[in-house]
Amino acid sequence: MARKRIEKNLAFDEEKTRYYVYFDYGKDGAGRRIRGAKTFLSLDDAREALCEFELQRLQHRLHAPTRITVGEWLDYWLEEVIRPNRESTTYYCYRNIARNHIIPVLGRLPLRELDARRIQRYYGDVQREKGLSTNTVHKHHILLHTALKVAYRQGVLPENPVDRVEPPRLSCPQQYFYTPEQLNTLFRQVERHPLELVVKLAGYLGLRRSEICGLRWENVDLERHLIYIRSVRTTAGGAVVQKQPKTSHSIRRLGIAGLEDLEDLLRREARRQAGCKRGDPRWLDSGYVVVRPDGGPSDPNRVTAAFHRFIQERGLPPITIHGLRHTFASVANSAHVPLLDIGKALGHKDCAITGRVYTHIFDQTHQEVLSTVAAYIADRKA
Repeated sequence: MARKRIEKNLAFDEEKTRYYVYFDYGKDGAGRRIRGAKTFLSLDDAREALCEFELQRLQHRLHAPTRITVGEWLDYWLEEVIRPNRESTTYYCYRNIARNHIIPVLGRLPLRELDARRIQRYYGDVQREKGLSTNTVHKHHILLHTALKVAYRQGVLPENPVDRVEPPRLSCPQQYFYTPEQLNTLFRQVERHPLELVVKLAGYLGLRRSEICGLRWENVDLERHLIYIRSVRTTAGGAVVQKQPKTSHSIRRLGIAGLEDLEDLLRREARRQAGCKRGDPRWLDSGYVVVRPDGGPSDPNRVTAAFHRFIQERGLPPITIHGLRHTFASVANSAHVPLLDIGKALGHKDCAITGRVYTHIFDQTHQEVLSTVAAYIADRKA
C-alpha cells in the first residue's frame, strides 16, 4: 500500500507524493463516525492544518456543556504541538509524566477551573503520597507551565495559572564518583571484558552513555588521535533512537593523544571487528564502536544493566556509567584543570553549567586546597 501512516490522523502517499490529513467530526445521529480528508504538498502545511482543526474543535468545546478538560488539552498539546516539533525523547518524557501522574489526578477537571491553588496542592500531594522528589515534581511544573502557556497563546485560557504558582525547589542531587585509586582498580578488573571499551570511554573522556553507544568508527581518527562526538544512541518509549546530540556544544572533538591505553584498546577492537566481518557471514557490520556479540549496535539499557551486574559481581563500590563521567570531572578538577576546559570536554554550553552540575563533587575535592592553606597558616605560627 502506497499510503503510509506518519502519525495520528496524518499519512503520506509515496506514489502521489501527497500528505493526507484526516479530520474527525465526531458521530452523526445514528452513531456513525463522520470523517473528512484533505491533501497537502508539504508536511508542514499538513501538520499546520491538522493542528488548526484540533484547536478549533477544542475551542468549540469550551462553550459546550462538556467543556474541554485538563486531560484533553494535554493530549492535544502532546500530539499536535510537542510530538511534531520536539525530539522523540522529549515527547516520551512529557507523555509519561502527563499520563502517569498529572492526568490521573487533574485530567477530568475543566481546563478553565485549573487555578494556581489546585496546581500548588497537586505538587504537595504527589510528593507526600507518591514519594516523588522535589526535582521530579519540578519537571511536572515545567510541563504544566509549557502546556498552559500554549493554551494562553492560542486563546484557550485567559492567562497561564502556573505563573502564580511557587515551583518546587530544586535540590542538588547526590553525585556518585570514584577516586583515582578506585578508577584504576575498575580499569584493572575490566581488562579483556566486553565492557572494557565502555568503561574507558566514560572514565578517560567523560562520555555520556548515549555518546558511547552512538560512537561510530567513521568518527574515530586514530591517525590524528581524535574522536568526534556527532551522534548519540538513546532510548525513548521503549525504542532505541539514533540522533544528533541535543545541543551544538555536545558536538565536539576530543584529542586522545597520550591516552595509549585507550588508543590501543580502540585499535584492538577495530581489528577484532574486521576479523569478524571477514570470517563470520552472520556478522552485522553496523559501523558502531561498541557493539553486541553479533556486531549490531548496542542497546543503551542493556549496556547499563550489564555494567550494574559487573560492579555487583566484583564487589566494587556502587557506581553507574554516568558516575564515571562524574569521576572524570572530579579527577580533572583535582588536577587543577580550569573549569572552562572541563566543561568543553564534557560538552557543556558554558562553565556555569559545569559548576552547577558538579558543585557537590568539586566541593568534595577541595581537600588539597584546604590542607595547603592550613599548612601555610601553621608554618607562619611557628
